Amino acid sequence: MSSYVIIVERLTDLDLKRAGMTVVATRDFIAGPGCMGSGPARVINLSRSQSYLSAGYYGSLLAEAKGHRVIPSVQTIVDLSRKSTYRSRLPELDAVLRQCLRRLTSPPEASFSLTVLFGRTEDHRFKDLARRSFDIFRAPILRLDLRFKEDWSVARLKLLSLNDIKPDQQPALLHALDLHARSGWREPLQRSPSRYSLAILRNPKEAMAPSDARTLQKFIKAGEKLGIAVDLLEQKDYRRLAEYDALFIRETTGPDHPTYRFAKKAEIEGIPVIDDPTSILLCTNKVYLAELLKANQILAPRTVIADRGRIATLERDIPFPIVLKVPDGSFSRGVFKVQNRDDLHSVAAQLFEGSDLILAQEYLYTSFDWRVGVLNRRPLFVCQYRMANKHWQIVKYGRDGRVQYGGFKALSIEDAPSIVVETAVRAAELIGDGLYGVDLKQTDDGVHVLEINDNPNIDTGVEDGYLKDELYHIVLREFLRRIESRKMPLQPVPASSCARSHAGLSPIAREISGKSGGQVF
Repeated sequence: MSSYVIIVERLTDLDLKRAGMTVVATRDFIAGPGCMGSGPARVINLSRSQSYLSAGYYGSLLAEAKGHRVIPSVQTIVDLSRKSTYRSRLPELDAVLRQCLRRLTSPPEASFSLTVLFGRTEDHRFKDLARRSFDIFRAPILRLDLRFKEDWSVARLKLLSLNDIKPDQQPALLHALDLHARSGWREPLQRSPSRYSLAILRNPKEAMAPSDARTLQKFIKAGEKLGIAVDLLEQKDYRRLAEYDALFIRETTGPDHPTYRFAKKAEIEGIPVIDDPTSILLCTNKVYLAELLKANQILAPRTVIADRGRIATLERDIPFPIVLKVPDGSFSRGVFKVQNRDDLHSVAAQLFEGSDLILAQEYLYTSFDWRVGVLNRRPLFVCQYRMANKHWQIVKYGRDGRVQYGGFKALSIEDAPSIVVETAVRAAELIGDGLYGVDLKQTDDGVHVLEINDNPNIDTGVEDGYLKDELYHIVLREFLRRIESRKMPLQPVPASSCARSHAGLSPIAREISGKSGGQVF
């Protein structure tokens, strides 16, 4: 294994011959491990296109899934895609910019742009600004647009690629790359946590929200009993977020959706948030999840990550019927079952209009799916979701816009098969310590993980069917714990979290009630 793996769109894009560095084409890197040795590597992604769901985006996404350290990370790619996401970090850069300008005898006369290569710039007047921007965003090639309007400020940031580098700039890029490789690998600069109540972000117009209005009132009432003021916020309340001590997102999430912007702002402000930005990025992309489960030897339906060229030979690996999925679908949307070659090519062509890669999976028939809710690495609830009538999914979308659901049944943690619960917890732990809904199918071959959802449904009479109001207390007590302990590092929950309780409460309920002096909510 080389010390560094450099990903480029075409091998001719970068004239690099360095010991300890291997240049790999983006699609070869995505295709599999043939270009890599064993163990984790340091990956620098210089693909020409790094927009959301592009091949370059998948280069970073799959590098992270395989356990490599990569710049830019998928979080950096998404953060730098819109100013609304990175705006909160601009005052920090503005302060450094003005310090640089104060040292000059004659400041610039007009607005200009600064190209930063691995934290360095050829304009040495602004070397501190270049370094700080790299500390925060870890972008190999970054452009800072500097503007004067009453005072100097960083007006805009843009993630660049090799496609933006002119031939006469390549020597400077290679020199900066050499210096970066010798300086060691550092993590992005994180802002220390700051200051404290609970905001629930919801969209009252969303047809299939993860929690309905009645359920949100359950959270509000639980908060009243626990001394937590719970307010319902909408996207228009973005500027109010800093007034709260924690954020709970109860709106369907996505990296290219305002929910990610809220989660990111909460993280920067030091506010406990569920879903956190990393969970949103990882869980909403099925391509990443497929690679993650495979890398950690967790059973899942036979899966192929396919580009346009792979479709022609797909049926050699997966027999019909084949399930095709878009990378970031939700609520059974963007999921199609194809029965033959003609259907395969027709549906795949539609899906490739929105993504460079799609997911193809073997079809596993079961009469119901399992859903295990996991909070802070512990099982919270278990539900069975039955398939919609005369349909192969739990949700059926009619041509008239109507939505039909199958039935459901909530079980206690103790009554659910232990292998289902333990597999779900193990899968969720790969993402983090947030709130996840793990979907599974149980067949004669074992328990297969279908998805890990970062924003699982919690609805009155469904997911709370066994725990009742206790479920809402448990969730809010976890927020309370995070708020009170945010100035101290969180202690990891031991792997024995799946230990089964015989007192009728879920393990997390028993732990929390124990910490509260035996009080049962």
